[in-house]
Amino acid sequence: MIGKKELSTYIIEPRKGWIPVDLKELFRFRELLYFLAWRDIKLRYKQTILGAGWAIIQPLFTMVVFTLFFGQMAKIPSDGIPYPIFSYSGLILWIYFSNAISFAGTSMVSSSNLISKVYFPRLIVPTSATLFGLVDYLMAFIVMGLLMVYYQFTPGITILILPVILFMTWMLAAGIGYWLSALNVKYRDIGYIIPFFIQLWLFATPVIYPSSMVSGKYGWILSLNPMSGLIEAHRHAILGYMDINFISLGISMLLILMIFISGMFYFKRVERYFADII
Repeated sequence: MIGKKELSTYIIEPRKGWIPVDLKELFRFRELLYFLAWRDIKLRYKQTILGAGWAIIQPLFTMVVFTLFFGQMAKIPSDGIPYPIFSYSGLILWIYFSNAISFAGTSMVSSSNLISKVYFPRLIVPTSATLFGLVDYLMAFIVMGLLMVYYQFTPGITILILPVILFMTWMLAAGIGYWLSALNVKYRDIGYIIPFFIQLWLFATPVIYPSSMVSGKYGWILSLNPMSGLIEAHRHAILGYMDINFISLGISMLLILMIFISGMFYFKRVERYFADII
């Protein structure tokens, strides 16, 4: 008589408490990250007449409007350099950042069908939403080069720090995206708040005005905005007309690390509920 084997029963339950971020698991699913980022690029310009040309049109036309109203009519100073190139050098980084936050913040809800059917590290979804905008940034940088030729600006050695600034901007967008995307799953109001939140943040960042305008007793407010140090460093690194304020940039980097790490851990903390309520 053949003995019967006892069957083991495994119960899979979500872990409680703060869940560590499994970097090895994220690395194993890196191909999915590339796929989702490429999918977002194709979907964004699908059935459009100008296609990827919108990546250039958006910052270019915004620069023209800002130059007309803020540069010509309001006479906002621009550190002694032409206002068009002053505003554009800040706009291209800001537009990448704002688009990354916008898409990442709503990414979990827009990918609800995928999330509820198959398992993969959920952190990949908002992360991929922050990556495809880098293509737009690179395309918009072509116009930046043309403006530098027209206004006769030659970048110095500080331009070598540009990849670091871009990487830190991505970290900030990703960190905020983790917070917003996780909150948006439970509180759908977040999707409506994000555009308003981004608009207010624009005027609290030295994109259309130099940080020197807010010096004095209100200067500390800009230092609490991590995008302030990034925008100013980005502008100075490209145009080379002023030394980079590494103290301001260092404060921004510290704040960015705090936002990025806290965003990852909060996302992992609440992701076990996503499939149930999304």
